[in-house]
Amino acid sequence: MIAESDLLSALPTGLYIDGRWRDASDGATFAVTDPATEEVLALVADATPQDGQDALAAADRAQRDWQRTAPRERAEILRRAFELVTERADEFALTMTLEMGKPLAEARGEVAYGAEFLRWFSEEAPRIAGRYATAPDGLNRLLVIKRPVGPCLFITPWNFPLAMATRKIAPAIAAGCTMVLKPAALTPLTALLLTQVFEEAGVPAGVLNVIPTSHAGAVTGPLIKDDRLRKLSFTGSTEVGRRLIADSADQVLKVSMELGGNAPFLVFEDADIPAAVDGAVLAKMRNGGEACVAANRFLVHESIAEEFATAFTARMASFHPARGTDPASTIGPMVDAGTRDKIAALVDGAVQDGARIALGGSAIPGPGYFYQPTVLVDVPAEARILDEEIFGPVAPITTFRDEEQAIRLANATPFGLVCFAYTQDLNRALRLAEELETGMLGINAGVVSNPAAPFGGVKQSGLGREGGIEGIDEYLETRYVGIADPTGKD
Repeated sequence: MIAESDLLSALPTGLYIDGRWRDASDGATFAVTDPATEEVLALVADATPQDGQDALAAADRAQRDWQRTAPRERAEILRRAFELVTERADEFALTMTLEMGKPLAEARGEVAYGAEFLRWFSEEAPRIAGRYATAPDGLNRLLVIKRPVGPCLFITPWNFPLAMATRKIAPAIAAGCTMVLKPAALTPLTALLLTQVFEEAGVPAGVLNVIPTSHAGAVTGPLIKDDRLRKLSFTGSTEVGRRLIADSADQVLKVSMELGGNAPFLVFEDADIPAAVDGAVLAKMRNGGEACVAANRFLVHESIAEEFATAFTARMASFHPARGTDPASTIGPMVDAGTRDKIAALVDGAVQDGARIALGGSAIPGPGYFYQPTVLVDVPAEARILDEEIFGPVAPITTFRDEEQAIRLANATPFGLVCFAYTQDLNRALRLAEELETGMLGINAGVVSNPAAPFGGVKQSGLGREGGIEGIDEYLETRYVGIADPTGKD
C-alpha cells in the first residue's frame, strides 16, 4: 500500500480543461479535509465561473470530431481506463478513504464497482444500433439512427466519488459525447485522480473537462443556461435536483436525475431470519449508511419483530468505528459535522416521539465526525425519522400486520428509489414487484446495484437510468429519416 504522504504529494489538484492541467483563473484554492481527523489533506484549485465557461467551450469545440470517432476507438479508451483504474486500485482506495472516510475494504469494493462501468460501457459503445424498416403502407422506408446528444454537464456527489463519476463519464464516452464534470467539493481528489487516468488512457483534449469548485451554483448555473450544453446529469438530493430541473427548462435540456431515497426493508413472517439479518446489515451499513440506496425504514412483521431486532442489533453492535485506514475499522466517520448533526437530531426526535434505543444513539467525541451504529425499536409511524433520508448508521424498526399494510407503509413516501423484501413466497415476491412504487427491488438481497442493471428511481427519486443497456440511451438522441420507396413503385 502506498504511503499517505506519498499519495497526497502525487495527486493532481488543478483544473483539467481542454486537455491540460491549470490553476483557477483567479488562483484561488479550497481545502479538502479528512473527516476522521479534521485535518487538511490538500488544497485544490477552486474553479470560477470563467473557468466553467472555458470548460464548456472546450467541450463544445471537441464535440464534432469526438462524435465522429469510431465506436471501437471510444471502446478501447474505456477499456484502457478500466485496466488503469484496476492497476491503481490501492491509490484510488486510499484516496477515497482519506477524503470521504470509508474503510479501506469498502473503498476497494468501490474501485471494483466503479471500474466495472468503464468495462461495461466499453462493450456497449460498438453496439449502438438503429433500425431500418418498410413503412406499413409500403410507400417509403423508415430509417432510425442514434446520435450523441452533445456536450454534457455532470454534477456528482461525495459518497461514492469514483463510481458516481464513472457511471456518468463511461456512457458519455461510449455514446460520443463531450463533458464537463463538477465533482463534490468534499471529495474532488478521487475525480482528479480518475481524470489523470483518462488522460493516460488517451481521451482527446476537450472531451473530458473537470472543474472542482467550492461555489457550485455560481459555476454551474451559467452552464445550465448556455445553449451549447445539451445534457445535465445530477446525483444528489431531491431538493437540489428540483432546482436543477427548473433551471434546465429554459434550454429544454435532456436531464438525468438520481435523487433521494427512503428505502423500506420489508421482512415478512415467512422470511429466513438469519438471511434477512445478513441482508439488513448490507442494506443499512454499506458506506456507513451514507448511500441513497441504504435501507432507511425496517418494516418487520409483528410476529417476528422481536427475534429480528435482537439478532440485527447484535450484528450492528459488532461494527467498530475508526479512521478508515485503521485495519480494525468497519465503519468510518460521517463526511462532515453537518451530516453527523442531522443524524443526531433525527435520532433525538425519534426518541422524543416514543422510539426506544436498542443500540447506540449518540455521536462519538472527536476528532472526526463519528456516530455510533444505532438501532431504534418501537418507532411510531408518525416519527420524522421514517420520513427523511437518514444517510447514516441508524436503523429504525417498526412493524406491520399483513402484506397489504406492509405495501401501504412502504409506498407512503414521495420517494421511490429502491425497496428490499425478504420472503420465501414466490407469489408474494411477484406481487411486491408489481405493487411497490420503486425503481429497483431486491428480493432476498441486501444489495442490488450492478453496472449491468438500470439504476434509478420513480416519483421524487429521479428521472432516467444509469447502467445496464439502458444507461447509454441517456446520452443518445433518436433521429428518424423517411426515405422514398427505392423500388420506384407507385
